[in-house]
Amino acid sequence: MRIAENWKDYRIIDTSDGDKLESWGGKVLVRPDPQIIWKSEHKTDLWDKADGVYHRSNKGGGEWEYRRKLPESWTINYGDLKFNIRPTGFKHTGLFPEQAVNWDWMADKIKNAGRPIKVLNLFAYTGGATLACANAGAMVSHVDASKGMVQWARDNATVSGLSDKPIRWLVDDCEKFVRREIKRGNLYDAVVMDPPSYGRGPGGEVWKLEDCIYDLVKTCSQVLSDKPLFFLLNSYTTGLSPSVMAYILHDVLTPKFGGSITADEIGLPVETSGMALPCGSTAIWQRKDI
Repeated sequence: MRIAENWKDYRIIDTSDGDKLESWGGKVLVRPDPQIIWKSEHKTDLWDKADGVYHRSNKGGGEWEYRRKLPESWTINYGDLKFNIRPTGFKHTGLFPEQAVNWDWMADKIKNAGRPIKVLNLFAYTGGATLACANAGAMVSHVDASKGMVQWARDNATVSGLSDKPIRWLVDDCEKFVRREIKRGNLYDAVVMDPPSYGRGPGGEVWKLEDCIYDLVKTCSQVLSDKPLFFLLNSYTTGLSPSVMAYILHDVLTPKFGGSITADEIGLPVETSGMALPCGSTAIWQRKDI
């Protein structure tokens, strides 16, 4: 497992019985996590002193219980990057901290590429990968179907001092955008994608990641430049293992580009146990050094 262990403004303090106790820049929240199936005793009284607790509903969704008044949003730092944190009605806060391990990896590859790098970030959410790549010197096309998420990402770029970087902010269906880029002949040196497990298209068509991911990767491979730097695929879908994602990248990319592939879980350290909480998977294709 690759662990995002360089955070200072974010911590997982404890985990038990389906919940994690977190600190987001000093604001303590309790949120559900399906991976936490153990029923350990609470190792800190912060569980009872949390500022906010998210309660799941048996009917789906849930709601926040605020024990102390919190600001509508606040900012946390990761190195040079800043992010606006805002608890939403779907338990999320606008950031997946475990992705920092991928931000660091991508930034290092871009800084050491020795040439200008164009990155395509699909299903780009609030822009963690976009900001990391832009801060490292890349030109980035940030694509997400949600206008609100793209605006949130732009706000994160502003507070990070990156609003003047060469970032294209695009509210669009990711697959349709890529197909248009193929027709336009636009190419990229790196692709990052974090597609959802489920979704519905504008015509009501159902998106299920396991059924669609191979074709999506194959389509995206057509916008890669002659000497691509990397292709990074994230997944939070339980049934899509790192090995399966690695197999897909190998099948699609290596016949044309060669290169090497790694795949693993990504996670976050838990303070009270000294263990790491698995938080998803990443498969990476990268060009071999010449």
